[in-house]
Amino acid sequence: VAGLGNYGLRGTRHSVGMAVLDRLAARLAVGERWRADGRCCADVAVAAARGLELVLLKPRRLMNRNGLSVASAAKMYCLSPEDIYLVHDDLDKALGKVAIKLGGSARGHNGVRSCISALQSDEMTRLRVGIGRP
Repeated sequence: VAGLGNYGLRGTRHSVGMAVLDRLAARLAVGERWRADGRCCADVAVAAARGLELVLLKPRRLMNRNGLSVASAAKMYCLSPEDIYLVHDDLDKALGKVAIKLGGSARGHNGVRSCISALQSDEMTRLRVGIGRP
C-alpha cells in the first residue's frame, strides 16, 4: 500500500495519501515502526492484517517521482502491479469523498503516472481521496 504525495510537503492536500497511511499504520499498531529504507527511497512499515502481510510505503520523493520508490519496493518484496494499492489525492472528488479504481489511466495524476511508467503497468488498485478544487 503506497501513500503518494510530496514527502517534503506533508500536511498538504496533495500529500493526503501519506496521511492516510499514517492513520492506517496507527490502526494496525505499527505507527511507531516506520523506518527509512534507502533501497527504495521510502519510509516503510510492515503490518499484518487478516492473515495478510502488508507493506506500507511512503515515498521520500516528489510526487512525479513516487513511481521509482513504488517500483523498487515491488521488486524488493516480489510484488506484481496487481498486488499494489495506491492511495492518492483526487481533485475531481469532493473533499473527504473516497473511491476505489481498479487499474486504468492516471487521469492526469502525476504520482499515478509515475507509478504506471516505473511499473510498466496500469493494473494497480487506487484509493482516490477527494481533496476538492481550491
